[in-house]
Amino acid sequence: MFRKNNTEGYRELLEGVQLQTLVHGEKTLMGRFKLDKGAKIPSHKHPHEQTGLMISGKMLLTVDGKEFEVEAGDSWCIDGNKEHSVIVVEDSVVIEVFSPVRVDYRPR
Repeated sequence: MFRKNNTEGYRELLEGVQLQTLVHGEKTLMGRFKLDKGAKIPSHKHPHEQTGLMISGKMLLTVDGKEFEVEAGDSWCIDGNKEHSVIVVEDSVVIEVFSPVRVDYRPR
C-alpha cells in the first residue's frame, strides 16, 4: 500500500485528538495524530503493541505508572495490554504504528 502525503482524512477520536490513518497491511497500521495542547488521553490499554515517534510538540506519557516527558525526536514502544495515558503539553504531531492492526483505526 502506498499513500501520498495530504492533509485530508483526519477524524476526532477524543476532544483535541485527531487521527489520520496513513497505511495498513495485514500485521501493522500506521497513523498520524494531531494533539492539541491541553488534550488528555485517559488511562487505557489494548492488546496492540504501540510504537511511536514524536514529530513535533511535547507531551507527558505515562506507562504503568512511570511518566516520560516526550519531545520532538523521542520514540517509544508500549507492549500490548500495558496501561498508558497522555497529557499534551504543547500542540503535537505523533506517528504511531500498531500491531496487530487496530480495526477501529482503519479508514472508514
